[in-house]
Amino acid sequence: MSTENSRSKAREERMQTTRELERAKEMERHKREALNSLVGEQVIHILGAPGDLLSVQVRPLWGTNYRVNVFVGVAITYARLIHSFFLVTDGEGNILESTPKIVHQY
Repeated sequence: MSTENSRSKAREERMQTTRELERAKEMERHKREALNSLVGEQVIHILGAPGDLLSVQVRPLWGTNYRVNVFVGVAITYARLIHSFFLVTDGEGNILESTPKIVHQY
């Protein structure tokens, strides 16, 4: 095998490895976004949706722990935080514990 062929093969292998790593990162990002979305949906399902719901902010903390903030308002410049929860979930994003407890309000 010539030196040129060896370099070409090594370059192709590096490119393949890079693509695989990028694909794995993208899959992990998608999984994380899906879990965040699921957690936020569960909070609103239990809590109910306030009439002027602006956004539900889901922040992963560590492991399966999250901080979820519920904002209301007519626009982002007038947003007001009305609920904040610390959550523990299982590996699939199902809420196991909440502090404070989420109760139906709307």
